[in-house]
Amino acid sequence: MNTDQPQKPAEKENMHPRNSHRGGYDFKLLCKANPELTDFVGVNKHQVETIDFSNPEAVKALNKALLKHYYGVDGWNIPEGYLCPPIPGRADYVHYVADLLKEVNGTKIINANKINVLDIGMGANCVYPLIGNAVYKWQFTGTDIDPVAIRSAKDIIGLNKGLQNQISFRLQTGKDNVFVGAIKPDDRFDLTMCNPPFHGSFKEAQDVTATKWKKLGVMKKPTLLNFGGQKNELWCNGGEVGFIRRMVAESAQFAKQCLWFTTLVSKKDTLPAAYNALKWNKALDVKTISMAHGQKTTRIIAWTFLTPQEQTDWKNKYWK
Repeated sequence: MNTDQPQKPAEKENMHPRNSHRGGYDFKLLCKANPELTDFVGVNKHQVETIDFSNPEAVKALNKALLKHYYGVDGWNIPEGYLCPPIPGRADYVHYVADLLKEVNGTKIINANKINVLDIGMGANCVYPLIGNAVYKWQFTGTDIDPVAIRSAKDIIGLNKGLQNQISFRLQTGKDNVFVGAIKPDDRFDLTMCNPPFHGSFKEAQDVTATKWKKLGVMKKPTLLNFGGQKNELWCNGGEVGFIRRMVAESAQFAKQCLWFTTLVSKKDTLPAAYNALKWNKALDVKTISMAHGQKTTRIIAWTFLTPQEQTDWKNKYWK
């Protein structure tokens, strides 16, 4: 074997079967989609083409290329210092919640703009709406407490013809609210999605990042700038546990307006508190979906307050 030639990365078999990123990053194709990426691509010690994931500009260039090549996003950018999320993992979440709707619909995937999704804490990157609309044609409403994030998301939509009537935005003015103020009395959502703040403080976020880089062999001053993130994107009072407890409690107020509520859960230790909150608030069905990305395992928790008959009635009323 000629070790001077870059090797093809192994297939990421832990990803969802419909995830376009299972085959790893094809940098030749991605550099065509975004020529800016070319300056950041190199070959690592295993003779695999890659980028320096500790470089925020490299990560942003990669995201632009992925969104362009796989999802047809012609224009995408975020303000400096805002969260630049890994696209393959975000796509996994979208595909797994699509499976929730498939179960209600009798094993048939729903590719239609009749599906309405609420993205809680969408962020400046607008990634879930972009992926979900491109792959499944779903309509999205994105919420955020940060006006800068809302403006950034609107700017992204403005750069992409045809999305103006597919993705809309709402500023959440109650800083401790999740669904209250975001869901209006006449709203109906088939899904809600959320990537909650993981940490309870800036110091906790810094420490976790430093540990991650140490495991990866990157010996550098601890920083959050590789994937970025503002305060409300990375930490909040009570951390992940507190946020999810509030989310579950508020979801009960909108029990008949949403088919499936979902959220990412980054920390395994959060699960008992989440399950207790769901039991206390009388969720009728709770599902836990595991996702593995590299060395990290995360989860989706999904819950509904609708009986099986009510779910069937929902399908017949809204999806026909």
